[in-house]
Amino acid sequence: MDRQEVFRGLENRNAPDCFGALRTPCYVIDRERLQENGRILAAVAEHTGCRILLAQKAFSNYAFYPLLAPYLAGTEASGLYEARLGAEEMPGKEVHVFCAAYREDEFDELLRYADHIVFNSVNQLKRFGPAAKAAGKSVGLRINPECSTQEGHAIYDPCAPGSRLGVTRAAWDREMTPELLALLDGLHFHTLCEQDADALETTLEAVAYKFGDVLPRMKWLNMGGGHHITRADYDCPRLERLVRETREKWNLQVYLEPGEAVALNAGYLVTTVLDIVENSGIRTAVLDVSAACHMPDVIEMPYTPPLLNGETETGKPFTYRLAGPTCLAGDVIGEYGFDRELQEGDRLVFGDMAIYTTCKNNTFNGMSLPDIYAMDGNGSFTKLTAFGYEDFKSRL
Repeated sequence: MDRQEVFRGLENRNAPDCFGALRTPCYVIDRERLQENGRILAAVAEHTGCRILLAQKAFSNYAFYPLLAPYLAGTEASGLYEARLGAEEMPGKEVHVFCAAYREDEFDELLRYADHIVFNSVNQLKRFGPAAKAAGKSVGLRINPECSTQEGHAIYDPCAPGSRLGVTRAAWDREMTPELLALLDGLHFHTLCEQDADALETTLEAVAYKFGDVLPRMKWLNMGGGHHITRADYDCPRLERLVRETREKWNLQVYLEPGEAVALNAGYLVTTVLDIVENSGIRTAVLDVSAACHMPDVIEMPYTPPLLNGETETGKPFTYRLAGPTCLAGDVIGEYGFDRELQEGDRLVFGDMAIYTTCKNNTFNGMSLPDIYAMDGNGSFTKLTAFGYEDFKSRL
């Protein structure tokens, strides 16, 4: 990702000094960048007639839902709690929910919040579909077009061999009945991860090949998430063409449910250097932020996050391994080059830290949860949280 684009929200600011008054570690959410992303998404919806949802699994900081609501049709949830959050914090908007398997003891409550419910298997459709339909909900089924368009991230590939996500055509032919088909209002697929519109085009060809005979009977098609729509080099014209063609060909309402695209490059994680140690010629700066606790995708993906004033591939004179303070030997963020030597007390700023961070962080080792701040266009900060010991203790 273009580093200049990642940190564009800090242009004309004396960063990282502008964060000097904040206690670290902390997340800072950039309201202006969120609005920029919202405008791009709203333009796609306006140009195509599609409806765009916020996938809360990537970004669920509800303090910003009022800011995002004008640009979105609603929220997408992965279960009961996210569905309730979307209904309560973005009122009057659509609430879609997909879960790999629903719990019977939660389903009645879920029906209070969701208006679109997508099932992951024909068996789940059979078990819960009639109740959802009787409650007036729009019922969908997730399909698996068995079309992988990504490499190197099998953990994020719903079309990987043996995937539990979505109904293959073979399973459809084996298990679907006319009575169950009559329950369906729409189909859902989600196959992409941080990809461009070319991958969507390939996937749509597979969807048409596998389920083209079913689509004329549907009212809507949800194309899932993983569309990096707000990335500077994303091919929006191609996306818009694909959406329009799909709507016209099948006479469908089209939904997109990006998560990352909503909050892409709209957040920072500010940290302080606590110590510098050396072993076998490797200098490690120990930070007060943990990859394992505060940015878990760094380890799970894995990837090396962008760092303000630090380069991952460079001939800069000073190289450090940046790591967290936990007991996990692998709590390593990455190796970075700098123009000067690091010192205890230095502030560092990681970029693109709004997505898959606050919604995934944890208190392993008794690590504190970083507080969350909103940054306005004038550079002022509003503290949104006050995490402490009780937040650690209450989880146990």
